[in-house]
Amino acid sequence: MADFEIKDLRASVEGRQILKGVSLAISKGEVHAVMGPNGSGKSTLSHTLMGHPGYTVDGGSVIFKGQNVLELEPDERARLGLGRSFQDARLWPWLRVKEAISVGAERFVEVLGAIVAMFQIPSVVESEAEVAARTETLIELLGLNAFRDKFVAELSTGSRRIVEIAAILAHRPSVLLLDEPSSGIAQRESENLGPLLRQVQTHLGCSMLVIEHDMTLITGLADELMAMDRGQVIARGAPDEVLRHPYVVESYLGTAAGEIHLTNGKGGRRQKGRPARANAR
Repeated sequence: MADFEIKDLRASVEGRQILKGVSLAISKGEVHAVMGPNGSGKSTLSHTLMGHPGYTVDGGSVIFKGQNVLELEPDERARLGLGRSFQDARLWPWLRVKEAISVGAERFVEVLGAIVAMFQIPSVVESEAEVAARTETLIELLGLNAFRDKFVAELSTGSRRIVEIAAILAHRPSVLLLDEPSSGIAQRESENLGPLLRQVQTHLGCSMLVIEHDMTLITGLADELMAMDRGQVIARGAPDEVLRHPYVVESYLGTAAGEIHLTNGKGGRRQKGRPARANAR
């Protein structure tokens, strides 16, 4: 049974239809990846799933925990257990790393408000202690001890990306949407990202939907890969099979497709292999 299911999703931006019937089902604990050239609809898919303004749903549904999340406000989707990252890490630059991570655990604070916090009411103290413990666990898990007291603004792009992931983990989503997590980071940091994301997935026991262009990261991390072009799904299946699909070669990979070295990489296991299949365009 699917943990998260997109059914025939159609969406427009400024009156122009971008998504033209996208469907996807993710079982609990699976990692699915989405790839495609610029203009294929990847960003529209992520923004529509999270309810960003300016993206109009024309039809379809997104079922999560028995609800159609398209009917919910963005904050309601987050409270339900949807989490996401952005192509550029969106953090508070004036906060220290440990503070930025703690903010992500806000939904677990039982009593909110400056006045009750000032009087150190027991329930507030307990909530703050729980958040502090959760923060320390994530700092240790993601290897951020050296940065814990640094301001976010002082960090490199790659380190900010890891802090962003830690803040998302503090929220404890059950479905995590990552929008091009390798964007803007150095090659060496990108190579370490696959094992880190697999570690994150194991720690949370969550499902993941990863929008990504890095072929090595995709092949090492994803259980299933979906290729998009012009708002439609053109192929889906095991990553190595999809990357050899003629539609994918034509629309995205180009003549260099045959030269790509497909590997299980450092990110994890070789995945189950359903044959890639083309969808009508």
